[in-house]
Amino acid sequence: MKDWKRKLYIIIFKSHTPAGKAFDLALLVFILLSILTVILESVADIREDYARLLISLEWFFTITFTIEYILRIITAPRPLRYILSFYGIVDLLSILPTYLAFFYQGSKFLVVIRGLRLLRIFRILKLSRFLGEAETLKRALQGSVAKIIVFIGAVMTIVIIIGALMYLIEGPENGFDNIPVSIYWAVVTITTVGYGDIAPQTTEGQMLATLLMLLGYGIIAVPTGIVSAELTRADRRSRPTVMACPNCKPEDHQPDASYCRFCGLQLNKTTKPADH
Repeated sequence: MKDWKRKLYIIIFKSHTPAGKAFDLALLVFILLSILTVILESVADIREDYARLLISLEWFFTITFTIEYILRIITAPRPLRYILSFYGIVDLLSILPTYLAFFYQGSKFLVVIRGLRLLRIFRILKLSRFLGEAETLKRALQGSVAKIIVFIGAVMTIVIIIGALMYLIEGPENGFDNIPVSIYWAVVTITTVGYGDIAPQTTEGQMLATLLMLLGYGIIAVPTGIVSAELTRADRRSRPTVMACPNCKPEDHQPDASYCRFCGLQLNKTTKPADH
């Protein structure tokens, strides 16, 4: 790697040097300001009074991020690996909306995707403890996927059945024009949202709605319990295994400890890990 490319690489991709940390912090400030610009532009009164300023700022930030993205590709040891990485994709998506605005005006508001780039703050500020907790949460969510998919499938089956029943009970005369509309009502009801745009009028329909509402409260707790159980399991796996001394019973010895730190007893292979 050429000397200038190596220096740029350290500044752009690393944060252990003063220049690298200053670059990343400046980048975070620019991201926050660009998001604020888009938010202000969505307010009609502000847009009418400061339209030219807001558009100029948005293009300034977009061009800045475009140059930064190109420099990342040029200086990265493996450009394709960076392009296909999570941050590489986010960096690209953060600059595309402004250019797409030439074809579709509303797309520029998608630049709020830049908020994902703020995740770099954990790396910049060396918040490794939070990264570890994020990894635990990631493992818990991955372990919950299969169970939640099965759960959602069961819920979808319930709302389809109850939606069809409600269509038969209430019918178009009470606002349940077809089965899809009835399924929509069932989803709104079972999630306890309750928009109120459609409501059963007959006694049978109200009884079925009451049953669905009560079922909804129980259903809400299921995914929470699944993820909570997986979080507990993932947290236990992330903790280091400790050894218990068979003599004095303390359980804060590392697995490779040779002797008990309290009574001096030799900890051999028969010593079992302590249960948590």
